[in-house]
Amino acid sequence: MSALTTPILIVDDEKNMRASLRDLLEGEDYEVRTVESAELALEVLGKERFFLGIFDGQLGGMSGYELLAKVRKQWPDMMVLIITAYATPSLAVEAIKAGAKDYLSKPYAPEQLLHAVAECARVFQLKEENAALRAKSIEQFSVEQIVGDCAKVRELRRLIQIIAPSNATVLILGESGTGKELIAGAIHGLSHRRERSYVRINCAAIPEALLESELFGHEKGAFTGAIRQKLGRVEEADGGTIFLDEIGDMSRPLQAKLLRFLENGTFTRVGGNEEQQVDVRLIAATNRNIIEAIQQNEFREDLFHRLNVMQLTPPPLRERGGDIVILAEHFLRHFSASLNASLKGVSAPAKQRLMAHHWPGNVRELRNAIERAVILETTSEVQAQSLPDFQVESQLRKSAAPGPGIVITGAQSIDELLAQFERELILQALHQNNESLTRTAEQLKITRHALRYRMQRLSILGGEEMGDEGQGSKTDNPSA
Repeated sequence: MSALTTPILIVDDEKNMRASLRDLLEGEDYEVRTVESAELALEVLGKERFFLGIFDGQLGGMSGYELLAKVRKQWPDMMVLIITAYATPSLAVEAIKAGAKDYLSKPYAPEQLLHAVAECARVFQLKEENAALRAKSIEQFSVEQIVGDCAKVRELRRLIQIIAPSNATVLILGESGTGKELIAGAIHGLSHRRERSYVRINCAAIPEALLESELFGHEKGAFTGAIRQKLGRVEEADGGTIFLDEIGDMSRPLQAKLLRFLENGTFTRVGGNEEQQVDVRLIAATNRNIIEAIQQNEFREDLFHRLNVMQLTPPPLRERGGDIVILAEHFLRHFSASLNASLKGVSAPAKQRLMAHHWPGNVRELRNAIERAVILETTSEVQAQSLPDFQVESQLRKSAAPGPGIVITGAQSIDELLAQFERELILQALHQNNESLTRTAEQLKITRHALRYRMQRLSILGGEEMGDEGQGSKTDNPSA
């Protein structure tokens, strides 16, 4: 019995045959429309969607074979069964080559027809499920999911929208947890390839010996255990997008094969000699310092240049200022809904703790912190005590020096670098002094008023008075 709501179109110039087919298929719960000519069929097809057409090969006027050719051009996803009383092997071959799903000769057993229709229904349902999964994936990785209001994130969203419609290769560089996979998915979701496959591979998660086979496939007998031919992920992504995460961990021999693939889309399966070709857009990402990897001869410079057509660099969370609170509230809404909690917001002390942390794990670390808080919190707002104390996380800072580490990339001016250094220095001092403004100001050898002025200028929300109001001077100079 069928659960499909998409109907079947029967085209036959014999009234009794149309009625017989309708009764047979409706008895299996298929929806059915019938017409007596190919010309009428084209009119109906222009108004309604069908998953299957059952055409008589010999019709008055346009034949069923001619109708098949028009359907394949205008409605390529629709399957067709050809039925004829004048069956020959050559006609059967011709019909299958023209795109018919199956070919039946009269007289046929009802079970034979029902089996052919059931197979078409199964294929149709699989395609519908795959389309739904692709739509869900696109929705999950939409550009709207890149949350934030700082200038760098706004510029990132703008670039994604410009880059996505092209076929350009994209290289995403950035620290772990900054949202590189989200960016890759958003590019695919906004591209003209969004209806086709989006394939993701983490190059660091697959053993080096298996990664080539995973990417390009292998032939039967190519190695021990290769008992059958296996298509690679690039073939699975044909017409769509493939995202290679952690590409900096790929071995140099495989980098050479990837370089060749990027040149013209050709490759050879492991153990094979026949050259294959696909149409795939490639997006790559790494959290490694790619220049350092090239200098250490661990990454091919020519591959870097081939990948680096369009480069995107999501900023680390510590450079995003007020986005920390925006993201925290975004994750709070998400986890409150999924965990059936009734939290309404983030308290001021909790915001201070979030803003004072360095976030070495970036957005991923913040997401985990908010999930923990939603699970532990018993009040209507996230309190500071429901957040981690970040004692372990603070030891993961990139710089081993007393002050924060600044990476000079050439994309920032000296004023921007100095502001970044000043902001990280204040955040680190606040953390070391348990958010006390007074003790932080003393450590930095400035007045408390000057410290608050700098924090406001740098969008730092942390710091507590610790009950020491009145210790500061009314004549504090903000420029101190």
